Amino acid sequence: MIDAVVTGAGGFIGQALCATLRSKGWNVLPLTSANGDVAAHGAWEALPPARVVFHLAGRSFVPDSWMRGPDFVNVNVAGTEHALAYCRQHGARLVLASAYVYGIPQRLPIQESDPASPNNPYALTKRLAEQLCEFAAQYQGVVATALRIFNVFGPGQRAEFLVPKVLQQVEAGREIRLLDLTPRRDYIYLSDVVDAFVKAGDVSAGFHIVNVGSGKSLSVAEIVDKIQVVAGTRLPVVSDSIERRQEIPDVVADISLAQQVLGWRPQLSFEDGIKQILKRI
Repeated sequence: MIDAVVTGAGGFIGQALCATLRSKGWNVLPLTSANGDVAAHGAWEALPPARVVFHLAGRSFVPDSWMRGPDFVNVNVAGTEHALAYCRQHGARLVLASAYVYGIPQRLPIQESDPASPNNPYALTKRLAEQLCEFAAQYQGVVATALRIFNVFGPGQRAEFLVPKVLQQVEAGREIRLLDLTPRRDYIYLSDVVDAFVKAGDVSAGFHIVNVGSGKSLSVAEIVDKIQVVAGTRLPVVSDSIERRQEIPDVVADISLAQQVLGWRPQLSFEDGIKQILKRI
């Protein structure tokens, strides 16, 4: 029996998680799209037994989810059910990479007990995946933990996300142009997210939903300012003043449950995370 299967191992979180698990002595089987579609039974049937499945495979870019809903449902929902079926067969625990599913929050900071109210197709698929995990834990004996990851950033993130988009424009040295400078989000650095996954892999009973964030929010304008301070630039910033569909004005995670369930707290500030990224550029 191997220690862990990691789906979505080709993504920037998956790659970092595999490297960290191996550094801790875990025997890891990484799965990428080259190994098949996680929403197809054939991708799972030949896998050896494992103690833990870290299920990170999924579609994740919110704007795409409005246009490619069936793809998101297939990968994020059906893919999770196949992962759970594997766990039922082999007695493995599941750690699910979930996401922000609260919609426009009723209060800040947001607790896991607050209503889940997905307001985009991506968040909806993640909430459905969580419900599959809860059902499997309650009725089928699968130990499952869903990590509601807020706005993760780090080296290797795809260019369409905010932080790499700003960093690319800083490197170009002309101006920084963005759609909207006002939304606020809770940003959490990659290594802290990976640490939460590792700790969740040791949870041995029940079903848990846990927020993974910094416990603070930053506006897009503040993100740009902080990146420019760390990078030593003073480029002009231009906003197109275009609000995204179903935009959420502010997001802050209550992370006290992560401390209780996982023994986890974030270690790096936003500025420290940007410094880590710039070291690799």
